[in-house]
Amino acid sequence: MGFFAAIKSVMSQYAGFSGRARRSEYWYWVLFTLLWCWIPLLNILLGLIFFIPGLAVAVRRLHDTGRSGWWILISLIPIIGGIVLLIFYCTDSQIGENDYGPNPKGINPQAAAVQTETIDEAKQPETEGDRWQE
Repeated sequence: MGFFAAIKSVMSQYAGFSGRARRSEYWYWVLFTLLWCWIPLLNILLGLIFFIPGLAVAVRRLHDTGRSGWWILISLIPIIGGIVLLIFYCTDSQIGENDYGPNPKGINPQAAAVQTETIDEAKQPETEGDRWQE
């Protein structure tokens, strides 16, 4: 998901707390808000406007990792809460559908399992006997 597509997605789900949000959608939103909040005159106004969609995309990001949106309250614990949330926001999506909806990446769990098996087979080390048989 590109920068402008992510911003459009967040703004189209302005107060939508259900569903899932990809990492790119969340981090592009964070970048967008940081860029706009440096404008001194608009800082407070934009902070109020962007608060609800920012909260919504953060909850959807937690949903994408298989966690409840209530985990956002851990940020109330000084320092440690922010670190825990940062780790959650950086965690990859749960493969397949979870309690909050289908994977926004569109990854099929069966296809992912086949791909993982293929990768594991490719990583099998050669034995001494295999080299001499060729």
